[in-house]
Amino acid sequence: MTASQHPLELLVRNLELRSPLPPEDREAVLNLPHSVRTLEAGTYTIREADAPEHCSVLVSGFAYRQKLTGDGSRQIVALHIPGDALDFQNLFLDVSDHSLQMLTRAEVAFLMIRDLQVLARERPAVGHAILVKILVEASIFREWVLNVGRRDSRSRVAHLLCELGVRLDAEGLAEDYGYELPMTQEQLADAVGLTPVHVNRTLKALEAEGLIVRSKRSVSFPDWKRLRLAGDFNQRYLHLQPQRSGAPG
Repeated sequence: MTASQHPLELLVRNLELRSPLPPEDREAVLNLPHSVRTLEAGTYTIREADAPEHCSVLVSGFAYRQKLTGDGSRQIVALHIPGDALDFQNLFLDVSDHSLQMLTRAEVAFLMIRDLQVLARERPAVGHAILVKILVEASIFREWVLNVGRRDSRSRVAHLLCELGVRLDAEGLAEDYGYELPMTQEQLADAVGLTPVHVNRTLKALEAEGLIVRSKRSVSFPDWKRLRLAGDFNQRYLHLQPQRSGAPG
């Protein structure tokens, strides 16, 4: 975030990617009472079984949703990038059924859930934009279920790399589908249902094929078309265009 940028500006941009807002509704979102805190990697914003009171918005950095099995094994079920509201899925629920944790050091804006509820009810365009965002998150989750359940290890990892590249690019946060990969191999493994050793082998194989180039934490894609084919990646499920169906006005 630049010194002059409003902490909620990326949230507005994120919402308007799929559901444009009138100027007065943009201002209403920007004027929501909020506080900004810097959270270290690993910090929880909410844990499973907590009652949600705040909605956290990523101003910078990355976060992820996770679920734990009874024996403590972790499954990462979603990744979040700057501009994402992390608690829209808890907006009208009394108890969180999953945990949210910082993937990297991040600046996070905290809004009161009740303020968002009122805004969504009083301003139909904002409510519609929030609903569309929740539906897109559901679409992404369905793709993740398919990825873990039916694709092989090469396709799983390639698909995740493609998705993150396209989402960052859509928000103006990547260049030529290259970015700094914020995940360790253990975290990648928990997102694609593999072991860290298997992920390491898969990344090396993708690199040997000329599909990715790694430099420390940075990853770039010299042959984007072939990487998409390797990952069975079709970005339709991201719904990256304005959604007109049912929009107010």
